[in-house]
Amino acid sequence: MVIKRRHWAVAALALLATGCVSTQHAPAAEPTGAPSTSVARARVCAGPAAGPGTAPTGAVTVDPAVVGDLAAKTKSSPPGTTFWLRPGKHRLDPDRYAQVVPKKGNSYIGAPGAVLDGRRTNQYAFGGSAGGVTIRHLTVQRFVAPHNEGVVNHDSADGWVIEHATIKDNSGAGLMAGDRQQVRASCLRGNGQYGMNAYKASGRIGGLVVEGNEIADNNRDDWERRRKGCGCTGGIKFWAVNGADIRGNWVHDNRGTGLWADTNNNDFRIEKNVLEANDGAALIYETSYNAVIRHNTIRRNNWAEGRSYADRGDNFPFATVYLSESGGEPRVRARTDKIEIYRNLLENNWSGITLWENADRFCNSPANTSSGDCTLLVRDTGRCARPGIATAPLYADCRWKTQRVDIHDNRFVLDPSVVECTDKCDRMAVLANYGTYPDWSPYQGERVAEAITSKQRNRWHDNVYVGPWKFVAHDPSRVLDSGQWQGAPYQQDTGSVFRARDGG
Repeated sequence: MVIKRRHWAVAALALLATGCVSTQHAPAAEPTGAPSTSVARARVCAGPAAGPGTAPTGAVTVDPAVVGDLAAKTKSSPPGTTFWLRPGKHRLDPDRYAQVVPKKGNSYIGAPGAVLDGRRTNQYAFGGSAGGVTIRHLTVQRFVAPHNEGVVNHDSADGWVIEHATIKDNSGAGLMAGDRQQVRASCLRGNGQYGMNAYKASGRIGGLVVEGNEIADNNRDDWERRRKGCGCTGGIKFWAVNGADIRGNWVHDNRGTGLWADTNNNDFRIEKNVLEANDGAALIYETSYNAVIRHNTIRRNNWAEGRSYADRGDNFPFATVYLSESGGEPRVRARTDKIEIYRNLLENNWSGITLWENADRFCNSPANTSSGDCTLLVRDTGRCARPGIATAPLYADCRWKTQRVDIHDNRFVLDPSVVECTDKCDRMAVLANYGTYPDWSPYQGERVAEAITSKQRNRWHDNVYVGPWKFVAHDPSRVLDSGQWQGAPYQQDTGSVFRARDGG
């Protein structure tokens, strides 16, 4: 659940190349699929759509002057009731567990200016297990959910729809997610831990739609610093989600990662988003499977975390799109059988795309920070032990693999004067560490580094590079120029264009 990147047991080799990338192997024509324009931002927080000025037919009216009116009327009304919250600040009873517990099919619609305010007293706004709940045109603010818990849909009930809502300035996660949840045209801003935590304690989440939202300035409480290495933050964090469409969102200025899929997620489509100015990576896809990442504008991410690596002398190429032990797997059913990254614009981020595999991270290993989890290919985790793990099929099935990644028709732009860097912000990488532990591991030595680099069908091709890009292959010490990257034995970026600047 937290990325483990560095466990080096090999002596550092001399850098193979420094300075600007070579252009000697560049083809004459620019790949036609490379994007030339950026995606529009979903500006939701500054001007959310207003709700109805009068109560819908048949709706129960909720009065802001009556403390606890919303929870009380929910309790006394039948399932499927629509509630219309008048303009003004609505309050729950002054008890931390005085949340609204909807019934199946309830709808909550806010009038213009309707706010549900937790007053830094109530922990949760909406909870319970009822499915099919709708929340529209309502601001939910100042609730104090504990760490790893959420304010809206606290219990991850299924089939909820959140539209034109503003969920801001809460502790914990502004929003949790259940199966078949839809979050559209909403503002998730300034929450203490996550904008949304897509986690369900029992069962998996599938059919998740996150569309047209603004997800900004989350993790205000800086949990990665308070619990170093917890892997417990992000604009949105996804856990074991089987099928998600993440499109048309503006994910920006979050402290840490913008979008982070962690542990046995599968079948994601991440498209037409603007991911910018997040302190950490724009996107992390970790110990997960099968995704399409396309038509995104990814700009000015990872400046804080990337720079912190460089400032402390860490040579790991932590990039703005980071695939950690994640790849395509045909045996896991999805709309694709690979991870395909194409027609994205990546501009002035701290580094580009890193494909990484920790040789020591597999089922039952002490280095498996997704504690207790195994791959989706092994039901009985106990089988991933010696002697069986050393032979087929467990040798392959007991570890998450970065494989079948296809990176093409993207545009990578880097101006070091904009990023304000002189080194280590210019990397594209495919690598692993030297396997060392546990002592029964069958993956010791350079086996995983050789596999991810040359045997697992990870390919860059037909991309456009503008600026002084470098490339890392096999392990952190092998820093290449474009000629070495395109040449034997790596043979990456066939059909790609390399140039020092636009118009050059």
